[in-house]
Amino acid sequence: MNDFSKWGPSTLGIRAAEPRTGEMEHSAALHLTSSFVYTSAAEAAAVFAGEKKGNVYSRFTNPTVHAFEERLAAMEGGDACVATASGMSAILSMCMALLKAGDHIVASRTLFGSTINLFNNVLGKFGIDTTFVDPSDLNAWGAALRPSTKLFFVETPNNPLTEIADIRALADIAHGAGAILCVDNCFLSPVLQQPLKLGADLVVHSATKYLDGQGRCIGGAVVGDAQRVGKEVFGFMRTAGPSMSPFNAWVFLKGLETLGLRMRAHCESALALAQWLETQKGVRRVFHPGLASHPHHELAKRQHLKIGGQTGFGGIVSFEVEGGREAAWKVIDSVQMLSITANLGDTRTTITHPATTTHGRISAEARKLAGITEGLVRVAVGLENVEDIIADLSGGL
Repeated sequence: MNDFSKWGPSTLGIRAAEPRTGEMEHSAALHLTSSFVYTSAAEAAAVFAGEKKGNVYSRFTNPTVHAFEERLAAMEGGDACVATASGMSAILSMCMALLKAGDHIVASRTLFGSTINLFNNVLGKFGIDTTFVDPSDLNAWGAALRPSTKLFFVETPNNPLTEIADIRALADIAHGAGAILCVDNCFLSPVLQQPLKLGADLVVHSATKYLDGQGRCIGGAVVGDAQRVGKEVFGFMRTAGPSMSPFNAWVFLKGLETLGLRMRAHCESALALAQWLETQKGVRRVFHPGLASHPHHELAKRQHLKIGGQTGFGGIVSFEVEGGREAAWKVIDSVQMLSITANLGDTRTTITHPATTTHGRISAEARKLAGITEGLVRVAVGLENVEDIIADLSGGL
């Protein structure tokens, strides 16, 4: 057994969890099977009862999925990981496993639109209440606490304004009240940020984004301790079945192998684009944590990991243009190379209008509170030459 603690996250993305079959393959095997066979009825009974280690059914035990879970857990510094069918099903699984009717969530008001709808419209129907607060206002998190508060939930950096939350401070507030902190680490990945080492209890991912890195598959994951994740979240996933497919897990394993290299390139190009955008006429404001003008630049420098000798600020750049929706749509419609789509974390740069796509299903009031204006454009910087990305955006500006 290798000591994963001695390796960096990029090495773990390649070398952690390398199970081999009797064929001794060098690349991870893809186990496309729904079920598994046993040598006897007694062995089957023992495996089904958990008395003997073994695979039961690919809904909850599959060697390829388990390899992805073990590798991501090692990269995040967690004891256990449960892979799910999507990022949203990871959040749902975590909440359904750990919360009950009457419990209370305190969450950042600047979350992905579907997460807000999940908390309000789905969990709310089952008697789980959510209070949304400014992610950077620590007093607001404390003031929102109730005796029934069980969970703090935050994205950092958030979508789409790249605001940074102080993970260690939020963990202290949550733990002081007997609650746990869950961090959505989708925008940075474990090569740029490791929330568990900063005091968070749980990490969730949309593996669809940077963990895959090429826009191929849908998947999610919850990472944390052996009890909450390894038993409770796993128990929910086993019974309810929001499972990751073995094929998708195999694709994500391949993605993790290049994650460090890709994130370094995403970060370098995103910062260059953000710096260029700050000089452009008609651009009111640029949002990227690598800019000295970003209100949480110093916190990001302390909280994010270095990659290639430089702090990694991520690959997301948002900017607000003068002229509202009409001007924002003009910028988007002018591109010839960039992909007009709401996905992110791809090798291909994507561009979208958050107010009408990623956050289009939340109320106008919620968008206003989150700072998502009609003139806001989000660019998820890919791996093309940054000069070509800039040239493609120049026409609309």
